[in-house]
Amino acid sequence: MWVLIILGGGIVVMALGPISISGYGEFDYFLTSGLKALIAIVLVVLWIIILAKIKNFIFRKKFNF
Repeated sequence: MWVLIILGGGIVVMALGPISISGYGEFDYFLTSGLKALIAIVLVVLWIIILAKIKNFIFRKKFNF
C-alpha cells in the first residue's frame, strides 16, 4: 500500500510539475498553484473512495454480510 502511495506521488509530481499558466501577469503563480491544488485534492478524494470500495469488498466477501 505504501509503495503505491509513494509511486503515485512521484507520478503526480512528474505530471503536475510542468503545468504552468501564463498570460495573467502577477496571477500566473496563483492560478497555477490553484489548479495543481485542485487536481491534487480530486486525486486524494478519488483514492479515498477507491480504498473504501476495496475495503468494503474485502470485508463483505470475508464475513458474508
